[in-house]
Amino acid sequence: MIPRAELLRDVVADLRMAASFVTILPVASSKPAGEGAIARATWAIPVAGLMVGLAGALVYKISSRFGLTPNLAALLTLATTALITGALHEDGLADTADGLGGGRTRERKLEIMRDSRIGTYGVCALILSFGLRWSALAAIANPWAVALALCAAHTAARAGVPAFMSLVPPARPDGLSASAGSPPGRSVAVAFAVGTLALALALGPGKALVSLILLSLAGLMLARLAIRQIGGQTGDILGAFEQTGEILILLVAASFRVGG
Repeated sequence: MIPRAELLRDVVADLRMAASFVTILPVASSKPAGEGAIARATWAIPVAGLMVGLAGALVYKISSRFGLTPNLAALLTLATTALITGALHEDGLADTADGLGGGRTRERKLEIMRDSRIGTYGVCALILSFGLRWSALAAIANPWAVALALCAAHTAARAGVPAFMSLVPPARPDGLSASAGSPPGRSVAVAFAVGTLALALALGPGKALVSLILLSLAGLMLARLAIRQIGGQTGDILGAFEQTGEILILLVAASFRVGG
């Protein structure tokens, strides 16, 4: 049996590693991570996402208090979450769109995805991502409802990342995804539980179920596309997976809200 103090240290270390993995916050340990540490810590990725969502919710609330319209408040909220994450997931979405959409061979697609420059497909993907999320938040409008939607989206969109990493092999032997390794089953299960709980508490059981179905379908489609075109997943694919999930959850929250 693991001593309580040691268990607490492991949890804190995993939380710090997950936060440094998905944000630019200076919380990483100065000690080098041991073998398998990143994969084990993936259970905490949705928890780190919750922190991002809370930051966005706070900015939306303050913006509303100062009399800004929902459109402006939503824009500032998206700017905040992109800043905190270093636009990591947006970058992954753009690279994925450019690579899968622009390359003709597997090697060329991977080469494009590693290129720091952005192409037409990437620009279009970013416009759609920001536009859909911005419109959804503005449609929800109410600060409390926006806060719940943001927390659900940023938590649950990252909750499937460990499962995606575990089920879809890395497309290349090097890179972020390959170096992280395959998450153990316990990390996958805990992350899924955290994401599901966040959806249920924030959106209610009905909306949570709709979100889970859409997230599962989107994940399966992206996994199939990635395997067929480049042989597996990369860090960019994981970023695209998160962005897709975030968009879908916010759209579900907005549609149910507008519909009554």
